[in-house]
Amino acid sequence: MIHGRDLTKIYGGVPALDHVNFDFADAKIFGVIGHNGAGKTTLLKILSGLIPPTSGELTINGIDVISDPDAIKPMLGYLPEESRLYETMTADEYLSFFGEIYGLGREEIKSRQQTLLASLSLDPGKKKIGEFSKGMKRKVAIARSLIHNPSFLIYDEPTSGLDPMTSRYIIDYLRELRDGGKIIVLSAHNLYQVEAICDLVMILRRGKVMAMGTMPELREMFGSISYSIYFTTFNIAGLGIPDYTLEGGFYHVRAGSIEEMNRLTVAITSSGGNVERIESHYPSLEEMLVRLGK
Repeated sequence: MIHGRDLTKIYGGVPALDHVNFDFADAKIFGVIGHNGAGKTTLLKILSGLIPPTSGELTINGIDVISDPDAIKPMLGYLPEESRLYETMTADEYLSFFGEIYGLGREEIKSRQQTLLASLSLDPGKKKIGEFSKGMKRKVAIARSLIHNPSFLIYDEPTSGLDPMTSRYIIDYLRELRDGGKIIVLSAHNLYQVEAICDLVMILRRGKVMAMGTMPELREMFGSISYSIYFTTFNIAGLGIPDYTLEGGFYHVRAGSIEEMNRLTVAITSSGGNVERIESHYPSLEEMLVRLGK
């Protein structure tokens, strides 16, 4: 269990975090999103014990992180936004180095190396890390964060700058880690990925929590379902629909309620038109952020 109360961080008189509160439990992925400067990285660094808050409370599995930040290090795996690696080492040497830092024995390190590299589909051979692609480097950084088998992971932009295939692989891998019992806190600019994998999402704006909940809860907060109607007609002017577009050979209009959708579909069919398809649409995280930014 991770418990935060009134977490505040002030830099030069300006709050980077302003009385942030949250609770979340095991085997969950917790997403933190917001515009640049919202306080995401500050919150992740406080959670990892890298910086102290100006005020507030933070406990992780009963450990007071503020008074004893070193106590969470054995259970913590941290992935910064940039994969800063020792590029003159091989992947085996790099993971062995960090395994020794965590006090693992030689056989345990070797076993963990093999398991992690296999699970990440990474076969680096004897190449130096400096010769790796960006995606390979990111996988090595993830393996390093897991070498000591932590229960709590903090990942800052885990797929930043990666190609779509590597990004998808890492997102699927995070799901596997969650299903294996890990708690994962991540920030990401790719809001589609956040929607896809996060069990709980916090939206920050200028250091304040503007909204927090599951995706269904957030969608409910920011507006109910709407409907996209795609249709053909020979008399678009006669329908009296002012806000329509042409997409892929069909007219498209958005209805904000089931009643409006029914009214529009009746009007279309009554005039001799054909409704080709209807798609439901929930507010996306991007739309929520845009609305909060106004």
